[in-house]
Order: sequence, then C-alpha cells, then structure tokens
Amino acid sequence: MAAKTHLIAYNIAWSRRAVLLGCGALAACGKAGDKAPSAGSNLTLAQAVAGEWRAASDKARDPWRHPAESLEFWGLAPGQTVVEFWPGAGWYTDIIAPYLAATGGKLYAADLQPDPADPASGAIVEAFRKKLRAKPRLYGDVEITAFGPTSGPVAPAGSADLVLFLRNLHNWMAAGLAEKAFRDAFAALKPGGALGIEEHRADAGGVQDVLAASGYVQQAYVIAMAKEAGFVFDKASEVNANPKDTKDHPFGVWTLPPVRRSSARGEADDPNFDHAKYDAIGESDRMTLRFVKPG
Repeated sequence: MAAKTHLIAYNIAWSRRAVLLGCGALAACGKAGDKAPSAGSNLTLAQAVAGEWRAASDKARDPWRHPAESLEFWGLAPGQTVVEFWPGAGWYTDIIAPYLAATGGKLYAADLQPDPADPASGAIVEAFRKKLRAKPRLYGDVEITAFGPTSGPVAPAGSADLVLFLRNLHNWMAAGLAEKAFRDAFAALKPGGALGIEEHRADAGGVQDVLAASGYVQQAYVIAMAKEAGFVFDKASEVNANPKDTKDHPFGVWTLPPVRRSSARGEADDPNFDHAKYDAIGESDRMTLRFVKPG
C-alpha cells in the first residue's frame, strides 16, 4: 500500500507539472485569444483546433498529437456527451469543450481525485476549474467529476457517447488504477459508445512491465485490458506513430519532448545533459486505438 501511495503521489506531481507547463501557471491561459464561438454556432472540429483561445505552445504540439485526425478517428461528433479522463492543464479540453459547447454537447472532465494528505492534488483540480470558469461562453458547462482510487462514477451510467484516455494509461498502471479506469469508462458509456486511447507504445513482444516504469505500454497489453473490461476492439490508427522513437531512453519516455527530463526521477536537472539526440526524435511513438461497448 505504501508503494502504491508513493506512485499515486508521483503521478499527481507530474500532473501538477503538466498544469504549470501547459498553462504557464495559468497566466498564459488567460493571455490566449478570448474570441469564443456562440452556442449553436456549428463550430467545426477544424475551427476548434485552430481556435485563437488555444495557447501557442499547445498548437506547436499539433504536428505530434494530430488532434483533429485523432478525434475524428475516435468518432467525436456534434452534440455528443464526452468524458475526458485526467485532463491535466486542458490541452485537449481546449478543443473538445468549445466544440461541444457550440454544438449542444456535454463534456465531463474526470479530473484527479483530490488526496486530503496532499493539498497540491486539490490545487490542480481548482486551477483547471478556474480556467473553465474564466471563459464560460467558450467552454460551456463542463462538469468536473473525479477519477482515482475511491472515486465514484465519472459520468451518469450509460450517458456517454465517447470516453477518452489521453496519454494517461501508463500513470494508472503505475498507480494500480488501470483496471478501474476501464471499468469506469465502460459504466459511463452508452451501448455502442466508444473508448478512444492515445498511449506511448512499447515494442511488441516480451513481458509488459505492469507498472509501465518507462512510460511505454505494449499495444497488445492495452487491447487485452480493454477486452477484459468488456470492450470490443474496433480499430487502430498510425496517425500518432513516430518510427524515430527507439524507446530506449535513459529516463524513459520523459527524456523526449515535451518533458525533456535530464536526470533520474526526484533528482535535480542535469544542466550538462545533451538533449539534441532526443529532441531530434520528437515526441513519442503512440498507439491510437478505438474500442466499442457492445450494444
């Protein structure tokens, strides 16, 4: 139990860093363009991705994350009910929430479950909440729920058209939460609803590290976990593949952009670490998968 608590605390710490990097301690979020679509404006997905409200640093990652292509692959459509697990600073929320708000949809953000022993975990959720409240016309009525060790439903049972796990499955494996994530997603989805997954992809073969210490997960392992929870594998896309990623980096996937770790976990950054080789690789090789809840 102590080890699991440590892992959960570690994941929260990295989520905190994501909030700070993704929003520049939230100050940068407020400086992004404030032009917002109106409800019923039939905002297209392409327009949401190009939105002036998105931070320049977030848009700079679009060539690696391919948000429009990925969301189309997963089946995002106007007026849907969507659940985004652990939104962090809102990289994807800045696209999905305005799109759904403008087209009559609904977003549930299943954020970190605050830990009473760690005030920082509550601060992460509050920072995300303040970001959404600052621009209600843009984001609409996003409902913030929770996902964690003892959390309840992430959305009303059988209400969601689409649930998204976006580069977080390795965190949940480390914290012993992966099986619960799939169960909670299955419960939230309507029959026929879809689960979309983006995750750092390990090379096939060998034994999967159940804690995903390197940040990489085998695609077959993800498919097996989803099937165990009741999902049917629908299809895979190579839209987020990166053949340059050798997956043998000294500090795991976090050696690569955007984290660019230069030292072991918990140690001070190494000012002499040569990032050039890893920056040339770019962001990680990622699987992009779609599953369906049987209908």
